[in-house]
Amino acid sequence: MGRSLVLMLCCVALTCAADLNGWTLYQIYPRSFMDSDGDGVGDLRGITSKLSYLRDTGINATWLSPIFQSPMVDFGYDISDFMAIQPEYGTMEDFEELLREAKSLGIKVLLDFVPNHTSDNHEWFINSVNRVVGFEDYYVWHDGIVDGDGEPQPPNNWVSVFYGSAWTWNEFRRQFYLHQFTREQPDLNFRNPQVVAEMDRILEFWLQKGVDGFRIDAVNHLFEVEDFRDEPPTGVESDSKSYAFTHHHHTKDLPESYELIYHWRELLDDFKVKNGGDDRLILTEAYANISFTMKWYGSSDGRQRGAHIPFNFLLITDLNGNSTARDFVYAISKWMIYKPLGATPNWVLGNHDQPRVASRFGRERVDAMNTLLLTLPGVSVTYNGEEIGMEDHRGISWEDSRDPAACNVNSSLYMAFTRDPERTPFQWSDAQSGGFSSSASTWLPVHLNYPTVNLERQRRSERSHYAVFRALTDLRRHPAMIYGDFTPVAVNDNVLVYTRALNDHQLFVVAINLSDQEETVNLASIFQRLPEKLRIVVAASHSHYRSGDQLLRVNNLTLSKYDALVATSNEYSIRASSILCILSILLLLNFQFN
Repeated sequence: MGRSLVLMLCCVALTCAADLNGWTLYQIYPRSFMDSDGDGVGDLRGITSKLSYLRDTGINATWLSPIFQSPMVDFGYDISDFMAIQPEYGTMEDFEELLREAKSLGIKVLLDFVPNHTSDNHEWFINSVNRVVGFEDYYVWHDGIVDGDGEPQPPNNWVSVFYGSAWTWNEFRRQFYLHQFTREQPDLNFRNPQVVAEMDRILEFWLQKGVDGFRIDAVNHLFEVEDFRDEPPTGVESDSKSYAFTHHHHTKDLPESYELIYHWRELLDDFKVKNGGDDRLILTEAYANISFTMKWYGSSDGRQRGAHIPFNFLLITDLNGNSTARDFVYAISKWMIYKPLGATPNWVLGNHDQPRVASRFGRERVDAMNTLLLTLPGVSVTYNGEEIGMEDHRGISWEDSRDPAACNVNSSLYMAFTRDPERTPFQWSDAQSGGFSSSASTWLPVHLNYPTVNLERQRRSERSHYAVFRALTDLRRHPAMIYGDFTPVAVNDNVLVYTRALNDHQLFVVAINLSDQEETVNLASIFQRLPEKLRIVVAASHSHYRSGDQLLRVNNLTLSKYDALVATSNEYSIRASSILCILSILLLLNFQFN
């Protein structure tokens, strides 16, 4: 084999090892993933026991919702110690074992970092309440306004995401503190350099442990205006306690928030320089307009780098079960148009704060939506359970509700606010509690459909949601899926088609029917130089096509209702694609050591 070919394959190997394009990222909600000790709550040992499942499913990296010590008012997003493990999840030794096992399996582990606020049980807040020297300004405090009766009132009309005033009076300190979420989650004051230094120290602690990066929570809430001016009303909501009552120009998306992320990116990059290895990754969570979201990638002049992956929520916020194929093309194209040149796109279809795919788009579209997610360019993000088509458990009673967003209202309104339905335990099998726990009582009730919707059953079936998902993650390793051009077309309101093409010999065609009626498509009239014959490589579990079927007439492709197909013109082999990457890495190692 010539030296030039070895060098070419070395480039492929390096890409396989480090490039984010084509990655499948998987979110684990620890409380609901796997319970190892029978207490009805998921834990770290449970996650470790299932890491081989992630490897077998084709997952490159997983991010864990918060595992830090917490009173669990908001289930880990109220942190009382950023450098300790929540006891019901296990110990630091359990986490270190999880990291070792993940590394041995080639899976990167990212932590959910929550810098905007702490728990009111955190020692920093206790010290701040008591005005301990050095901690006086760790949080956002205000004297408030004295009313006609001499009583203190909040300084402005800022509203909590979780309903009601964003200010709570502390009787001991005789001041209000800001909390953009629950009152048990006081906002940190990042205008205080000591707070920034504390957070830097926490990031470095976990980097030294060996984590591969961080998903940074609620990044656009990190700073507020210094003059505490009122937010302007939206005019669309009459309840002044509702988050929709005001715009949030003065409490979200401030320039200082971006600068802080750029600072943390530099910290992570410096760690890589000093310690070697791959990039330590930053993922940012911010529900914002497209222009604001793109700033998380980095500064407009290109001098400061930001997040590797600013989460793209357009598939969640802009689309639903009533969306047309044109709506899909518009939402997808919007991200591709706005993203900076050279930046990696990403696609988020679900998470622990949003209704599940099967509930939002319809259970009959699960394969179609996973086909879309896993054949788009860049990084795909899957929430645990979406690969088997889990659904929201809308039967959770008021008494069983745990989500503070629901508990802060009342028994007649809670279902409009709750996020519990999408957080129920993973359905591993048809055993007790869906195989999630040996206990019949779990922290949230398991969905009643677990006897029929579970991983074990789908693994035994030749055609299932999981089988489709697994085939798609394999397909995602193909160079055309990693580097190929992307050309989407809305054939009509019901049918979305696109190509992923690296060259004339590496071409895939994706066809998705969103409707409940059969559709016929002339692919030859849409894509020029399309071969006369195509072969199916992935088909929806209910499709009348199967993998390996030949499409003899691309000018007359019939799609059954809710169908999803991926077809190719070349002699594609999932196994060959995977082996190519492995051989390339071996060649690279041989080249380096000889």
